[in-house]
Amino acid sequence: MQPKNLALIDDDAEYSEFLAQFLQEQGITVSRFDDSNALLAAPEAFTFDFYLVDLMLPGVNGVELIKILRRRTDAGVVVVSGRLGPEVFREVITAGADMYLVKPVQFEQVALAIAAVQRRVAKPSAADAVWKLDRASGELIVPDGTRIQLSEADRQLLECFAQAGGEPVTREALLNKLGREVNEGETDDGLSATIYRLRRRIERATPTLVPLQSKSRVGYVFRAPLQLI
Repeated sequence: MQPKNLALIDDDAEYSEFLAQFLQEQGITVSRFDDSNALLAAPEAFTFDFYLVDLMLPGVNGVELIKILRRRTDAGVVVVSGRLGPEVFREVITAGADMYLVKPVQFEQVALAIAAVQRRVAKPSAADAVWKLDRASGELIVPDGTRIQLSEADRQLLECFAQAGGEPVTREALLNKLGREVNEGETDDGLSATIYRLRRRIERATPTLVPLQSKSRVGYVFRAPLQLI
């Protein structure tokens, strides 16, 4: 069992090129990033099915990168690194990695590790539980029972996502819902900041993964059942 796509974050260009080629031969689409900040800046940063992470990276270090990923995705994360030390294993597992492989490692072993973790990821998880938007109280009800008070803008956005039924919602549709003008070619329309504040509001209230993600060149998608009540 292998993921459909994977992000490989490693600044060793030769190693990542050959590993990517090997994994692609196994039927996995691989996107390579030689800098953790490059991954985080990508529109699809939190939408990959799997992540292979080195620890010694330019930009955000590997352990911090894993912590960021774990706030936004339940995808498999395997660390492949040459960093040694008795504290390393504890750090990466505590941060949220599923497995830690020490370089040098055979590509076949990396593929086996990916398959083993993917079996866990492919099982139904808490991300499949229903989120609820209570329009009367203006609250978002998380699957763990937490109730989050929303701003008017938050409520309008979540209504859009609920009506979309798990499909992506365009930036234009979200801006229209907020009553803002859509100006062609304008990049700073405030939507990204509004989405960011909504994510942070949820993250501060619950450890449950926030299924609100960007959709490259489209808009945003709420990747969990969202019910209006």
